Order: sequence, then C-alpha cells, then structure tokens
Amino acid sequence: MNSRQRRGVILLTISVLCALAAFAGVIAVIGDVNSKVGPEVTAYRVKTEVAPYTALRPDQFEKTSIPERWLSDSAVTDLDGISGRIAVTTLRKGSLLQTDMIVKRPALAPGEQEIAIMVDAATGVAGKITPGDLVNIFATFEGRRDSDPDESRIIVSRARVIDVGRLTPITAKGDERRDAAREAVPITFALTTADAQRVAYAESFAENVRLALLAKSGPGALKPGDSTYTLDEDKNR
Repeated sequence: MNSRQRRGVILLTISVLCALAAFAGVIAVIGDVNSKVGPEVTAYRVKTEVAPYTALRPDQFEKTSIPERWLSDSAVTDLDGISGRIAVTTLRKGSLLQTDMIVKRPALAPGEQEIAIMVDAATGVAGKITPGDLVNIFATFEGRRDSDPDESRIIVSRARVIDVGRLTPITAKGDERRDAAREAVPITFALTTADAQRVAYAESFAENVRLALLAKSGPGALKPGDSTYTLDEDKNR
C-alpha cells in the first residue's frame, strides 16, 4: 500500500468515526429530550366554540396527545366525564378542556318538573342569568275590560333556573308594535306542577314575561300585596 492509499484509508476511517460520533450525539440528544418530556397522555381540545351553559357532547372535542408532565391536574382525559355537564364559560376553539370549565347540570328535586319558555333577550335575560340562579317571574296582563287596569304579577317567586339556551330569532304575533322580529332565549325552570301551570299560562296569554334575578340568600316569601301591581296603586298614594 503506497502513501496515497494509506492517506485515503486514514481519511475514510476518520470520516466513519466522525459519523459514528455524530450519530451517538443525536441519540444522546433524543434520549435527553425523552427523559425531560416523558410519556404522552390523551387530552381533548375544543373543536368549535361552545357557548356558555350549553350541554356538552363528545363531538365538540378532538383527541390530542400531550406529555404527561406538562398536563395540568384539571385537564379532561376521558370524555365519559362530560356526560350531564354544561360549559360555565365560552369554550374557545383549540383550547384544552379543563374540569373547571364545566359543571354538572342542576338536577330536579323531588316533586319538581322541567318547563322551558322563551324569554325576550333584551328585557328578560340580559346575559346575566345562569343555571342555578333564582328569579322572580313577572307577567303583565291587559285589563279584561276597558275599565280594568293593566296589571303586573309575580306569577312565580324564587324560581330555580336549570338551563339557559341560545339566542333564537322569533317573531311575536299580536299588534304591529310587537310584530317585529327579535331574539329570545329558552329558559328552563325546575318548578312544582302548580307553578309550571302558572308559567305556561303566562307565556300563552301575558303581554310580556320578564325575569328578575334574585340573591340566593334573599327572603324566601313575598310580603302581602307584593305579588301584583297596577298603576292606580301609585296614583292613589
């Protein structure tokens, strides 16, 4: 073997050793990254925006993998846990689903039943009423005769809200003043049979149905005379 061949062998050997060293370095880096990242676990991201107080469904979320050491303790890792729950705030697309974003839907007590009515969004909800809230349900009625005064009544006091739906365009039938399209929200209450009948009657025959949000620690009963009101009461004072 002449000197030129020896130099070629030496250069080839050095190239092989460098390649092995580079490969070993890559393996070391990968091993270091794996040791720092650790195993991955399943989590769920929001596929499309979910409105507050909406019942959750599995098709609203998509599976993703995240290193276990980076996953918070409140992350949802099993969609079986969302059954019977609602969102407590707007769930943004791409956000990771957390247990503190959802709550159980309020349940019915013995003797209660669900009843839902459409309530004008501008006058009856204003975005402040949520499941679990207590409200007074007001209804306004025209006098049966021309001589009878119009009247406002609290038809149910301290009604418990268990669901708030999405804004829905509706057209109110009646005189021209009320024939314009507007938005309403379906509100579901947990009520006794008698109170459910009062609400159904008011939705069918009242001029307007409105809600007044109450403090949960407020008084439990109305004072005598507080349940009805006519304008004549103020005129006579």
